[in-house]
Amino acid sequence: MKNPLIRKLEQVVDLTDGDRRMLEAIGSSGRPVKRKQDLIKEGDSPNNVHLIMEGFACRYKLLPDGRRQIMAYLVPGDFCDLHIAILGRMDHSIATLEPSVVAFISYDTVMDLTENHPRITRALWWATLVDEAVLREWIVGLGARSADRRIAHLLCELMVRLDSVGLVEDNSFHLPITQAEIGETLGVTIVHANRMLMKLHEMGFITRKRYQMTVRDPQGMMEFAQFKPDYLHLHRLKDKNRLFSGEFAY
Repeated sequence: MKNPLIRKLEQVVDLTDGDRRMLEAIGSSGRPVKRKQDLIKEGDSPNNVHLIMEGFACRYKLLPDGRRQIMAYLVPGDFCDLHIAILGRMDHSIATLEPSVVAFISYDTVMDLTENHPRITRALWWATLVDEAVLREWIVGLGARSADRRIAHLLCELMVRLDSVGLVEDNSFHLPITQAEIGETLGVTIVHANRMLMKLHEMGFITRKRYQMTVRDPQGMMEFAQFKPDYLHLHRLKDKNRLFSGEFAY
């Protein structure tokens, strides 16, 4: 499979051959990580930035009573903690959900990326802003959507994000998320998550066999979920030639 980070960033910028070589070198540092392993814990000051090359991970916070709130899912091509090079200390934790391949990228490499590869730098800004847009959409969902629509919306979002890195075929994709994790994401119990998934199945929207999810009626489920993919900003950046020509460099 094509390097997922390159595939993701090339949706919005025209990378040079040098940019691609740099990103390929970053991806080649990937190493296996077992399922349910913390890549970073809240309060850590890590020495590396992490990039998901294969598998799934999540951002989460633990409450004092031991409950967990999942705040984001990370798929191939996603940086887990690019901001940590600036902030210095983690305010949440990141864990794998299945056996994954993760690239460990030094701060020196991150600085090289931002100082010497302007197209990559602007694309990473885009990726960070999209992460914030996704979080805003999740907040809206938690506050204003019913549980069945929240789950449908999440599935639509993950399908679009996975499709953007070539991991959806015939509206079917690998989704290693348990009902318990859906509950930890959307603020419902395991029983309620199961009930809502069954409802989506009965409505003809989805079929799930273990960790393989098939969306049988994408348009219908998107309409039901009130899902509009605009917030994922999967389009070419405006004025890209000017943005990356150095014209706006200071």
